[in-house]
Amino acid sequence: MADTLYLVLRKVALFLGEAALEELGTELVEVASVRTDFEYRMKRTESELVILQAFIGQFNTHNVGDKTFEAWLGQVTNVAHQVEDIIDEYSFLTSQAAVINNFFKRKFHQAKSFAAWQSLSNQIDEVETRIQRISTMKDRYAISIGEPGKSSTLQNARQLSLSDSAYLSDDAELVGNASEIERLKQWLLSEQQDRSIMSILGMGGLGKTTIASRFYKNQQISRVFDCYAWVTLSQNYQVEGLMRQIMKQLIDQRSHMASGIEAMNHVGLIEELQSYLRDKKYLIVLDDVWDTNDWLFFNSALVRNNRGSRVLLTTRKKDVASVANDGFVVELKILPYTEAWHLFCQKAFRRLDDKICPVNLRPWAEKIVKKCQGLPLALVAIGSLLSYRELEEQEWSSLHNQLSWQLANSPELSWIMSILNLSLNDLPGYLKNCFLYCSLFPEDYKIRRRWICRLWVTEGLVEERGAGTTMEEVAECYLNELTRRSLLEVAERNVHGRARSFQMHDLVRDACLTVANREKFAVVYGASGINKVTSDARRLFVQKDARSLKVAAASQIRSFILFDTQVASSWIHEISSNFRLIRVLCLRFANIHQVPGVVSDLLNLHYLDLAHTKVKHIPASFGKLRNLQVLDLRFSYVEQLPWEITLLTKLRHLYVYMLHDVEERIFDCFSAAKLLGNICCLKNLQTLQCVSANKDMITQLGNLTLMRSLAIMKMRQNYIVELWGSLAKMPSLSRLVIFANSKDEVLNLVMLKSLPNLKFFWLRGRLYDGVLPQMFASFEKLATLKLDCCFLKKDPISSFAHMLNLVDLKLYKTYDGEQLKFRAGWFPKLSSLELGGMEHLNLIEIEECTMKVLHTLEMVGLMDLNAVPRGIMHIKTLQKMLLTDMPKEFIDRLQGADSYIVQHIPNIQSFESSNSEAVNKLVLLPHLAKKYGTGWWELS
Repeated sequence: MADTLYLVLRKVALFLGEAALEELGTELVEVASVRTDFEYRMKRTESELVILQAFIGQFNTHNVGDKTFEAWLGQVTNVAHQVEDIIDEYSFLTSQAAVINNFFKRKFHQAKSFAAWQSLSNQIDEVETRIQRISTMKDRYAISIGEPGKSSTLQNARQLSLSDSAYLSDDAELVGNASEIERLKQWLLSEQQDRSIMSILGMGGLGKTTIASRFYKNQQISRVFDCYAWVTLSQNYQVEGLMRQIMKQLIDQRSHMASGIEAMNHVGLIEELQSYLRDKKYLIVLDDVWDTNDWLFFNSALVRNNRGSRVLLTTRKKDVASVANDGFVVELKILPYTEAWHLFCQKAFRRLDDKICPVNLRPWAEKIVKKCQGLPLALVAIGSLLSYRELEEQEWSSLHNQLSWQLANSPELSWIMSILNLSLNDLPGYLKNCFLYCSLFPEDYKIRRRWICRLWVTEGLVEERGAGTTMEEVAECYLNELTRRSLLEVAERNVHGRARSFQMHDLVRDACLTVANREKFAVVYGASGINKVTSDARRLFVQKDARSLKVAAASQIRSFILFDTQVASSWIHEISSNFRLIRVLCLRFANIHQVPGVVSDLLNLHYLDLAHTKVKHIPASFGKLRNLQVLDLRFSYVEQLPWEITLLTKLRHLYVYMLHDVEERIFDCFSAAKLLGNICCLKNLQTLQCVSANKDMITQLGNLTLMRSLAIMKMRQNYIVELWGSLAKMPSLSRLVIFANSKDEVLNLVMLKSLPNLKFFWLRGRLYDGVLPQMFASFEKLATLKLDCCFLKKDPISSFAHMLNLVDLKLYKTYDGEQLKFRAGWFPKLSSLELGGMEHLNLIEIEECTMKVLHTLEMVGLMDLNAVPRGIMHIKTLQKMLLTDMPKEFIDRLQGADSYIVQHIPNIQSFESSNSEAVNKLVLLPHLAKKYGTGWWELS
């Protein structure tokens, strides 16, 4: 269930906080009495919603699936949304009053809006009445917690989770994860005498229970143990019940009756179990463990008797799996396509002798297998269902086209979703909405870490966790937790090993979309069979066919993200006029040349994304968007921001630049915007990219003490001291980009102190005396370093060697000399190295045992380098070598006499920058994918 109440209660707390009320009191004196009444009654409503939330929270783990409860819950959701509407209207009216500076205009506005404030009071009347009616309905229809006699879909689903092993009854049909299965077998049969613990980890439906069951029933394994037992945990297990289950399996019925097990409490049961197991070699399987506390209980009961006993856990959660002995966690993955196809055919065509898919059905069978994305549970269940159907194309095409509906509604398949939903039901309130949000992106979409974190924060889905942690950092904790719960998978990592993007399994996404639609959390238009948008949808993600979309003027949409880049600008301008209370507006890659006029009146806007549009001008009226937290203008044509932007005191992230040269060879490859006005008030700003330097702005930067990422272009030498003084006041600064005013501007950094927390530093510009400043000796945390156009006179490599955390080093026109040397032991973590534009470089010496984990080596335009550096042969970890505009003699030797040096590198690519097709394929598209994930141009 989408935790609607959790989100609405957060809004109530935020917007009825002291700051909002103080602002209301100072701006709207005439409506003070309305304000007081509004505050009192909203707090009373908040109390009612808190009680409802607690009541529903207990239901989540007992009666999920009860139709009466779900209908009643729908009424609660409607009331919660009405409260959200009141809060959003409240915020809008408050912001509207705040942006009126003229005294007479303010008085006129107060008189005009007085009726709107009174309307809020009337709406609270209606909410109170509806809450009373909901309470009466609860009693009338006897909706209560854990009512006896009513079945629980949650528990039914948990029982069904055991049945996936029934589908795989033969050893021959165990498909995939061969190495993991062999590891399990070797562990179970090993001669190690200590009691050891092993975990099988993976998302629901991967076959954890199936594999564990296969070993448990295997006579070769079972006969080496004196006794064995299997118990399946639930999210609401009872200690005594589980212990009795184990005891019943370990001892015979007569002993069981005589020992009085049924009458024992949990302490007595533990003592009895310890006594029984003390001198035995035992195997205990704990299936479907959800909480580390579950293991703490069993750990005390399962004695360490030094007889070679084994405990096997299956779980979806990494923290639970971590209780296993070091190295004894087996993580199951989805099956690769060939194995998925084989498993599906084994089930779907089991009545055929050869179990081979008929030619006429292959296109539809392939689509169904692709939809299952290697999930064994789905492949087996859908394949088994199809095995009873006629081998006719129409029959199979019909099931494929209705597959999402069938999975949600068909009794034969809906249990798959019930099993997948167990993980959703287990999520705490602060994670449920965040996880549902991930399902709104297109199928197979790689969700960028930074983007989803920004969206969650601006949506109000992230809670604060203390002054020392930003909400963006909390959002990253959410992502990590969803990954540990096997709900999201890391799709890509950057060179630092940090997750860059995440993916959600298609079937899990379908399950979430069903919930999101039912709970009115969001609608995904143009996919999953959704072709209409109701007026009460809260979020709208448009993936395709936007031209046919119509949104009512009274729309309750709070977030609009457009993936369809083919729609006309007139359509975008028209639909934007319906979003009065919108919070998130993303028009990235949209075909617009100017900002829709209505945007400046969207006073509740927290997130505005106009990246990769043709917008050139930002109007001064943007100063009214006082709630804006993120403004993304990357790769637009904006060259100047009005001074009114400095009024946006809640702004956290500001991006505004254009990249002119994706290969970054032109000195001014980025164009930065001029930011007018005094930026001292932007105290919440964490990201500022990229702005042109001027003396006043450089001095004012010191007021932005929360800054974490800063990019400054057009830097002059006479600003340097002031800049470093401002940077020293930014204790959390971790990313810094500085471009000199021109390629002839000389920057003197000799006397400057290091920035100890810097992790990313890109410096482009000629350095004083051609000498690397001493401060580079103190960059201990630096992970990425890019030095361009410095024209150093001395080999700089030794100056970087102490940077033990450096993983990415790029040197372009950095050095004017002839030789670079990489000594043994240097750069222990370096993963990516780029050397380019050093015209006189003719020798690169690489000793053995240097750069021991290097993955990618790129060389660009080293025109005097005619031989392949021999030391490359020592870097056995090298996977990719990219060569651009290298001398013909170098390429000839690479392919001839020096080929033995690089024979261990699987991916070597060479091209000329004049080859536009190669540049697009090898540089531009990877660059866009790195910044934005799946290209939006690929979705249209």
